[in-house]
Amino acid sequence: MTTLEARADGTVLAFDFGLKRIGVAVGNTFLRQAEPLNIIHAPTNDGKFAEVAALISNWQPVLCVVGLPLHPDGESHEMTQRCRRFANQLQGRFKLPTILVDERYSSAVLNGKRGAHIDDDAAALILQQYFDENP
Repeated sequence: MTTLEARADGTVLAFDFGLKRIGVAVGNTFLRQAEPLNIIHAPTNDGKFAEVAALISNWQPVLCVVGLPLHPDGESHEMTQRCRRFANQLQGRFKLPTILVDERYSSAVLNGKRGAHIDDDAAALILQQYFDENP
């Protein structure tokens, strides 16, 4: 999962993985602008991947980007491993290059109200970070 694999032109889907919700954003390699797309609320893993499959079928991405949460010092934690597993499942199930983007400070940038679902906005921030760091 490297940026070298991600040089094809086309649509990119980004995911902000969470246990309850998965935020999804879309962008393309030409305009390099990320936009919030959807929030997946499915209660089961199979349901989540069914919704992901529908998005992939509809958007036909050339790349998937997954936010990688880390402690401020760069150390891994439980969600780090879960996000890595999700990225590996995306790559394996859908045969798409999938890369991880450090999302340590993405939630601090968003001004979500308590209880508000901003997962798709977080995914857009992760995708925009990918675009900005990979000209």
